[in-house]
Amino acid sequence: MFKAVVGHSNDPDSLSAVEEVLQQCTNSLAGDKPKAGIIFAAIDFEHSLILQQINQAFPGIELIGGTTDGEISSVLEFQQDSITLMLFCSDEVEIHAGVGRKVSGDPVTVTKQAVEQAKAKSIAAPKLCLTHPESLTTSGVSILNGLKLALGQHVAIFGGLAADQSRYQNTYQFFQTEVLSDSVPILLFSDTILFSHGVTSGWHPIGQISKVTKVDKNIVYEIDDKPALDFYHHYLDLLPPSIEYPLAVFDQNGDNFYIRAPIAYNQESGSITFFGDIPDQAVIKIAEAGYEDILAASKTSFMNALDNYPGAEPSAILFFSCVARRQILGTRAKEEYQNIKLCLTNYLPACGFYSYGEIAPIEGISQMQFHNETFVTLILGNR
Repeated sequence: MFKAVVGHSNDPDSLSAVEEVLQQCTNSLAGDKPKAGIIFAAIDFEHSLILQQINQAFPGIELIGGTTDGEISSVLEFQQDSITLMLFCSDEVEIHAGVGRKVSGDPVTVTKQAVEQAKAKSIAAPKLCLTHPESLTTSGVSILNGLKLALGQHVAIFGGLAADQSRYQNTYQFFQTEVLSDSVPILLFSDTILFSHGVTSGWHPIGQISKVTKVDKNIVYEIDDKPALDFYHHYLDLLPPSIEYPLAVFDQNGDNFYIRAPIAYNQESGSITFFGDIPDQAVIKIAEAGYEDILAASKTSFMNALDNYPGAEPSAILFFSCVARRQILGTRAKEEYQNIKLCLTNYLPACGFYSYGEIAPIEGISQMQFHNETFVTLILGNR
């Protein structure tokens, strides 16, 4: 058995909101006891109070989560300034939490500590990792690389970076009853879990193939041996780099690509700063998308995950979407989940949030990647 339930409240009062969420979850649990959970919350709540209330209702629960830039669930669909909680019950799947602290100091060591803490509680090998890590103090790519090293090539990693409603000042991560920053909380699911996923952005590469020829992590100085700004001016004339026109960064085979969104630029140096690291000598193209392309991508992501689910009956859906998608879509952001809901023949508990970067394999789990401006669907079950 593997069961998931969801609660969601947009009550602005922290205590009232968490009480509503817990009541919804308790009703859906129908006497079952949850092993673990993941909570997504807007930045202005009293997070410590919320975590204490959850732990009081379910003592010792393996809980992770963090702050967001918008929340999604099958209860209230798209919201801002809300909290949503998904709880997992199972007599077959082991689920254990771990956390790494001060990740900006040494991402490899800290992510290893999180993995070792979670694995120490389990007798079964992990198959799936969920994470909701820091986004502002260090590179999301470095966090992912650390998790890949610690977990090995046979464990899939999914999640989204914590957010703070586009203030870019301070994000929080949750572990059990602790409210943290600069940390990496994880949930490990044992090898009896079944899952499938879909990853789509909606952006289409256009123009000529180019190459990144000078870069320092997420700051690109030169493309094709010329200032990076020249590359954008070639396509956008005098318009500055923006999230509407990200880069498509191709993998080594040139078959697949992931998205990197620009966040700032320097007129003097001609450099552009992106939301995620870009490899030296990376093959790139500029990318474009319309509203309908972006919305169609979320539906495609879900359908790909549903079509590839390896079992007979999934139990839950998790979504990780990008804050840039929400910003571009504006009031139409609610359609991301609404379009997916139309594809469901039966109710499935769903939960998700808008992040500062998404983590998921491009295709197979050996192609683990950090994404921008992308919609990730993860379907879970064990039947």
